[in-house]
Amino acid sequence: MTPVLYIVIPCYNEEAVLPVTAPMFSEKIISLINAGKISSRSRVLFVNDGSRDSTWAIIEKLAAKSEYFTGISLSRNRGHQNALLAGLTEAADKCDITVSIDCDGQDDINAIDKMVDEYLSGAEIVYGVRSSRKSDTFFKRSTAQSFYKLLNRMGANVVYNHADYRLLSSRVLKELAGFKEVNIFLRGMVPMVGFKSTCVYYERKERLAGKSHYPLRKMLSLAVDGITSLSTKPLRMITAFGFIVAVISFAGILWSVIMRLLNSTVAGWASIISIVCFFSGIQLLSLGVIGEYIGKIYLETKARPRFIIEKRTGESEDDRGSGK
Repeated sequence: MTPVLYIVIPCYNEEAVLPVTAPMFSEKIISLINAGKISSRSRVLFVNDGSRDSTWAIIEKLAAKSEYFTGISLSRNRGHQNALLAGLTEAADKCDITVSIDCDGQDDINAIDKMVDEYLSGAEIVYGVRSSRKSDTFFKRSTAQSFYKLLNRMGANVVYNHADYRLLSSRVLKELAGFKEVNIFLRGMVPMVGFKSTCVYYERKERLAGKSHYPLRKMLSLAVDGITSLSTKPLRMITAFGFIVAVISFAGILWSVIMRLLNSTVAGWASIISIVCFFSGIQLLSLGVIGEYIGKIYLETKARPRFIIEKRTGESEDDRGSGK
């Protein structure tokens, strides 16, 4: 029996690129159906992440023209990870496998064929991994590679050069639904699920239209979320550093007492100021890291919904009002 595939695509202000890439996704679905690899009930699921432009209107038009397109719209912008999770959750009961991919056309859509083949061969998770970063600028390449290395060193288990282009089986989606945390980082959560996994390598292209919505600021924020959501290593590092500083401080106190007893003390304003500034900086940095974890705990204890679906394509106002 051929599996039902849902291609899940988060969208945020993508009115420029969506009309260009949407036909590519439908053509891929149709080609896989014709090849007998997936069921004719397979679909492309767009997730509108509170876009401020005409993204949702375009999704509705696409769904009205083709049975292979469907979509949901979140009540407000919740960020890429929550939008992706919303799409995976929506598709979980309707399909056998999902492939998540961005709508900008940079990820090689033909890699989906290899992902489906790996699934048919027994893999439950198939990661789309960039084979190289030669299309990136030096700054983008160096910061991205540092991003993955930092995450792994901090204890967040992620696949190197893998973003969110991956195939997940319904079995994995079911287990992933058991992760109830509000602060999600799917690149680190999916490997925690386990099951048989493999990688498919591909060349990443230039964005086909529009502009990137993932600047350095968001990448840094994602790194912080990934580390603090999946690892307590920064807290242990603070503890270890605090112990080292305490030992050095004790030695400094002992040295100052000996010097005082030997009447060898000399007033040193600069040294005092330097020491005070150093320890003040360390304390503030440590408090900042601890505060980040406390903030995460604060949000987790509230247990707020990670996303709220406001609309679905093909759904009338009466349907939404009656809760259908």
